[in-house]
Amino acid sequence: MTIDTGDVNMCVVGGGVIGLTSAVALAEDGHRVRVVSRDAAGDTTSAVAGGLCWPYRIRPYDRAVQWSVRSFQVLAALAQRPEETGARMVTGTMAEATAGDRGAGHEPGDGADDLAAWYDAVPGLRPAGADELPEGSAAGWRARTPLVDMPAHLRYLERRLTAAGGTVERREVTSLAEAGRAADVVVNCSGLGARELVPDPDVHPVQGQVVIVENPGIEEWYVSAGAGAAETTYVLPQPYGVVLGGTARENAWSREPDPAVAEAIVARGARRFPELAGARVLAHKVGLRPARPAVRLAVERLPGGAPCVHNYGHGGAGVTVAWGCADEVLRSVRTLREGDGPRGG
Repeated sequence: MTIDTGDVNMCVVGGGVIGLTSAVALAEDGHRVRVVSRDAAGDTTSAVAGGLCWPYRIRPYDRAVQWSVRSFQVLAALAQRPEETGARMVTGTMAEATAGDRGAGHEPGDGADDLAAWYDAVPGLRPAGADELPEGSAAGWRARTPLVDMPAHLRYLERRLTAAGGTVERREVTSLAEAGRAADVVVNCSGLGARELVPDPDVHPVQGQVVIVENPGIEEWYVSAGAGAAETTYVLPQPYGVVLGGTARENAWSREPDPAVAEAIVARGARRFPELAGARVLAHKVGLRPARPAVRLAVERLPGGAPCVHNYGHGGAGVTVAWGCADEVLRSVRTLREGDGPRGG
């Protein structure tokens, strides 16, 4: 299957961080790009994300690490302009999950060894000292990584897309075939919507609840999250407040914050930073991570003949892998222009 080598009309379905990043990469490569999204960027799951650049709940691990390293490089460069891009470089601790954070589904070491390449790639990453870890945690890492203010970053991506000639259209896409009738290539970044749109029953939500509080002076991030835990601990200082988390509940569809869960989230954060116990609550939020057994990043032909590049199923690592996945989308489009056929997956 080939597409014309001239000005290619691209339709990107989905306006979260995956869709916008893919759209920027394509537009800056010279394509005519239109993002179609039911929701404004600020209303997507991406806007609820804590924004730490670190692989979390995403497979396959080997590809996820490659994508994450690429995104780390891009976000670190964007962190030189934090007010414009929403990205900052912040030091923090990734602690081995304590017994209370592991949950029934935790398996010791699940996924940890697979991230060895990530540990090797992060500049300055080192083992945490005993005095840098909370009680009950035997090991962890200290690192300076990108921490992204997601609402600000999504606005930046939209501005960057517009500057490259792309557009954003607010409407619901009822089928990929419909999108393909109005575009040379469709890029499917519909996240959780892919469950019905593709349809792909492997796509399911992993519910995440967070509490945002006034910052009592916390400058470092902190995370303790078991690989299969339904409850995690993270403290992420953002310009608008401290994001406290969280939960990771498989197949939970509710977007309503649970007051009891919120209380437990604050209590876990306060065990690490006692000053959080009295911090004023600014907001409660719930997002549904678009999980899948493995990210789907592949090309197929839609009814009607248009090629579709699927890019969905990123779980809790959307911002962490967005630029690496966007590179693969761009390579897929270039391959199509060179005449190779679609690749299923």
